Amino acid sequence: MTTTSTDPDAAPETAQRLAVLLEAGIPPARSWSLLAEAGDGTAAAVAAAPAGTKVASVLAGRGETWSQIAIAWAVAETVGAPLASSLRRFAEALRDAQETRDDVDVALADPAATARLVGWLPLVAVGLGLVLGFDVVSVFTQPAGIAVLVAGAVLMLLARRWSARLVAAAQPAAGLPGLQADAVAIALSAGVSVDRALSVVASAGGGEASAETRAVLALAQRAGTPAVELLRATAAEMRRARRTQGRLRAARLGSRLLLPMGLCTLPAFLLLGVAPMLMSVLAGSTPILASP
Repeated sequence: MTTTSTDPDAAPETAQRLAVLLEAGIPPARSWSLLAEAGDGTAAAVAAAPAGTKVASVLAGRGETWSQIAIAWAVAETVGAPLASSLRRFAEALRDAQETRDDVDVALADPAATARLVGWLPLVAVGLGLVLGFDVVSVFTQPAGIAVLVAGAVLMLLARRWSARLVAAAQPAAGLPGLQADAVAIALSAGVSVDRALSVVASAGGGEASAETRAVLALAQRAGTPAVELLRATAAEMRRARRTQGRLRAARLGSRLLLPMGLCTLPAFLLLGVAPMLMSVLAGSTPILASP
């Protein structure tokens, strides 16, 4: 399969292919050229960059997912860590993060679709009243009818915005969990000091050392063990926790969407659908289907 876009889903595949080529002993520049010849858009951008342009700077401009790979590339290139193994680990991490997003999207599909469908029910009720022959239009021209119409429209809008916010809140947070821990592990795997590793990661865009990263490094120092595997285990646990949290938020969304449905959509249905029919009957209008 060839890749000609900056689709973030393609980044793990491209990184994996690049790692395989590098492990085969092919130089980085030639590896990028081979991928470009295969139709990969990002590889083409790297291969076409002017001489002296850093690969990481090109990758950083290809979107959020590639900017995360750019951090791994910059760190490995700066400290002399193996590029192939670094890219392979990041490709696996990105694929895991994408699977988490896919799981959440699948779990959110049904409740989100249900919320959108139910949100149109008040307008369906208005159309039903017209089909049944109630003089809904004249009702909506009267002061009481206008008030009902405005109140129903406001409730419909509120329900849609409320539902949209609930769905958005259930989406997984942006970014790759454990990115910094993985980047520091890459730097330490080259044999540099902890201070040097943290400095290189910060310069590459990985940010200043977080409290969690420093805690892992302190634990490794007290135990007298290499921090690389501890950092990688921490990053893997952060990704596992992100996946679990995403699934839990998606599972809770179905019940939370009942709030805007019950508090906004149902009253809007009554105001726009039932109330105009009753007002039409009280005004003496006889539905067409009910006339002899």
